[in-house]
Amino acid sequence: MLEAILTTSFQSLGCLSQTLGYVNTSRNLCKARSCQVQAVPKSSIILNACESGKFAEGKKVCGSAAPLVSQVSSVGVIGGVSVNATLKFLRKLVEFGSEDGGNPPPFVICSDPLLGRELLSYDRSYFVSSTSKAESLKLDSSSIVQNLINKRGFLEYSGARCIVMPCHVSHSWYEEVSKGCSVPFLHMSECVARKLKEAELKPLEAGNPLRIGVLASNATLAAGFYQEKLQNEGFEVVLPDRATMEHTVIPAIEALNRKDMEGACNLLRIALQVLLVRAVNSVVLASDDMWDILPKDDPLLKKCIDPMDALAQSTIKWARSSGDSV
Repeated sequence: MLEAILTTSFQSLGCLSQTLGYVNTSRNLCKARSCQVQAVPKSSIILNACESGKFAEGKKVCGSAAPLVSQVSSVGVIGGVSVNATLKFLRKLVEFGSEDGGNPPPFVICSDPLLGRELLSYDRSYFVSSTSKAESLKLDSSSIVQNLINKRGFLEYSGARCIVMPCHVSHSWYEEVSKGCSVPFLHMSECVARKLKEAELKPLEAGNPLRIGVLASNATLAAGFYQEKLQNEGFEVVLPDRATMEHTVIPAIEALNRKDMEGACNLLRIALQVLLVRAVNSVVLASDDMWDILPKDDPLLKKCIDPMDALAQSTIKWARSSGDSV
């Protein structure tokens, strides 16, 4: 049974062999393999869909009417562009959940490599052909949206009491994906805006509004959700101009893909400095790739906000308010 395959015991911040279930949606077959997973809390389940498409109902997949998780603090995680990015979020969830002697909440992960490839292709299409938001709207994203909706429904049926999407580009369709959701569905940019609001920052220039920079891929910037949520909280949003994107941001990512770390670091530092000289208090660095470029001790990172941190912290806050002792 799939429940027997998937259910196992983990130790917080541990590294041990874990059974990973694969759900083959076209043949309704289940396979299992052993793999190494770090920082996975107790009572957590990882589901990896081998093929895209609509998941079968829980009764048919698991052979039981019972949900996979039953705790009121259970979190459903929709994977994004890469498994590595999803695992980074989970490590943050464990780290923040373990603070002050607490425990991370139980979670279910739905990770689909095909969806990841579609998201990556969509994101990169902006680097190649998109010159404006109007043009970006012509790109067909219907299959991505339906895929995300299917996974959200699967996680709800699995017993998740809260849904999160630790993926920037997936939030381009947050409204469509979250519509009709029966449980709270956290929005990453709302978490960022709330975190900045709670920080009670002061403008760097007297008489001016608080300025927050946003640095991300063209696809994420074109979607506009970071700008919208930050402006709703009263921040003035500063974006890189087209020249900065074309001559520093995009080449930095290209250098990273070539494993030219020195070149990528230099270019990204220039892009950040361009925003900082415009009197921004902080820069929302909304790109997993960009966080991989600079050394962790780089002084510029102290001026940056990681949306994954904000999402993980908000998830822990929600879990602790749910009633479970996590």
